[in-house]
Amino acid sequence: MPLRRCLPVVLVAAALVAGCASNSTIAPRYTTENPDLLRIGGERPSNPDVRTENAGSFCMEITERWNDHGRTPDGQTLWAKDTMRKVVPCQ
Repeated sequence: MPLRRCLPVVLVAAALVAGCASNSTIAPRYTTENPDLLRIGGERPSNPDVRTENAGSFCMEITERWNDHGRTPDGQTLWAKDTMRKVVPCQ
């Protein structure tokens, strides 16, 4: 009787282990169509100047900074651009 109760649990566990073991890892691809957002390796890119854009009834001050966002499996630095926007009065 205990075998009948345990058998479904054992079968489900075996199926989960077999399913997880058969999955292969997806190889990461570090490319982008826009190099203004992500760069790989090298030194930190220089930060662009702060700029102000007129949005009609208000203006936005845009600050962009390059930051280290980790490393690739071969040890290269991933540089990603962070953008901050702040509403400011138009001059």
